[in-house]
Amino acid sequence: MIEPVQLPSPWRDVRLTVVVPTYNEAGNLPVLVERLLALPLPGLKVLVADDNSPDGTGEVADKLAIEHPERVEVVHRPGKEGLGRAYVDGIGRALDGGAEYVAQMDADLSHPPEALPGMLGALLSTQAGVVIGSRYVPGGELDANWPLYRRALSGWANLYVHTLLRVRIRDLTAGFKIWRADALRDIGLERVQSNGYSFQVEMHYLATKLGHTILEVPIRFEERRDGASKMTTATKIESALMPFKLRSRHRHIDG
Repeated sequence: MIEPVQLPSPWRDVRLTVVVPTYNEAGNLPVLVERLLALPLPGLKVLVADDNSPDGTGEVADKLAIEHPERVEVVHRPGKEGLGRAYVDGIGRALDGGAEYVAQMDADLSHPPEALPGMLGALLSTQAGVVIGSRYVPGGELDANWPLYRRALSGWANLYVHTLLRVRIRDLTAGFKIWRADALRDIGLERVQSNGYSFQVEMHYLATKLGHTILEVPIRFEERRDGASKMTTATKIESALMPFKLRSRHRHIDG
């Protein structure tokens, strides 16, 4: 586990909301929240967007919110509608709640919470609209236990989307990042239509089209510790078709 960067004041005091979509993450969520709240970022809040998990993740999140009433919020969604819909809901609520910066991360402990202060510092010290915790820039790492087929799928997906969309990001499918609130408002969540993991690609594509600077910093990506991957055949099909849809859907947007 890395040591989090100690940011100077007032940087460490900014209003940062970490949006965490969940579906069957009852075992991982308490560990993640504990690590997030231990960071030297007193303005950090956690917003859990749970898709009515049958394993009781929503109830676990409610208990965490009771234990940390000023720092943990829970959004109970009616059912599993996809990662993208959960993020649109959670990010929208974070912005409405006054967040100056909004982070996205998975609940499965694959993204190191301790990297957030360094990512925030990189954002605050540049004009970037978003900072991505990247697996594929120099210094980035993949857990040795990450299955070979997942490595191949991730590598192929990035190459495929690069070829079709010409977006200059190495980790186009990354789900660990921090946004400036004004960049998110400029993108407009109402524009985003992706349901699954292609949500990440659509957000990156829109940010690029609108002229926002995107910065990638290296992270170590861990294999999940508990539960199972949510990647389905339908998600893979949506991801394969998405670049073609994005070029058509957003062809009139210019930075």
